[in-house]
Amino acid sequence: MNDLAGRTVLITGAAGGIGKAMAEGFAATGARLALLDLNDSSELASRLGACHRSFVLDLEDPGAIASVVEHIGVTMGIDILINNAGLGIIFPVGEPNFEAWDKTMRINLRGPWLMAAAALPYLKASGRGRVINISSQAGVIALDEHAAYGASKAGLINLTKVMAIEWARFGITANAIAPTVVETPMALIGWSGEKGEKARKDIPIGRFAKPSEIAAAARYLASDEAAVINGAVLMADGGFSVK
Repeated sequence: MNDLAGRTVLITGAAGGIGKAMAEGFAATGARLALLDLNDSSELASRLGACHRSFVLDLEDPGAIASVVEHIGVTMGIDILINNAGLGIIFPVGEPNFEAWDKTMRINLRGPWLMAAAALPYLKASGRGRVINISSQAGVIALDEHAAYGASKAGLINLTKVMAIEWARFGITANAIAPTVVETPMALIGWSGEKGEKARKDIPIGRFAKPSEIAAAARYLASDEAAVINGAVLMADGGFSVK
């Protein structure tokens, strides 16, 4: 679990709170990192080591996805793909917001699909490829005002399961992680005050998830010890969804 030396891990959304924790966690395993984000993550890549690379990528651009992933595959290989980048726009289901809905689907669902499809030749070449998609508890249970976000994350879970059955013959596994609110700087602002206090009380363990905990779950799913786990949804929500 702690030795991925010589393997390349591609992480989207690498400049954010969860992505940064994943980058730090995977760097500690000896893996090479390809860090992708809409924002520049070159400082993070440099800090973690000379073998790591950063790329600016807009997940709404299919052509850019194909080009960047091919470049990474040819120059670094791809053993582990982590589709971590996501967008969380919330609005009441009875108040259609077409732009927010479409943008959410493009980033949260179409983006991971195109990333995985572009990475497939290199995951096949790896012989033990891993796809890890970061979904959400909102993709499993209903949350107020999370129609677009929840639908995109539910779709991502089903997409993960289809990848799992189609690609297993190539030695590739595909799994999803479904967290509760994760304590990133942005989430702590959005879930501050009374809203956040109530949300924490509704979680059996009484708190939100830490970025490092989601990163640790991803490292396990990427490890040789998790080779038999395929098509699973790992709930990282403190027991909220089992109530």
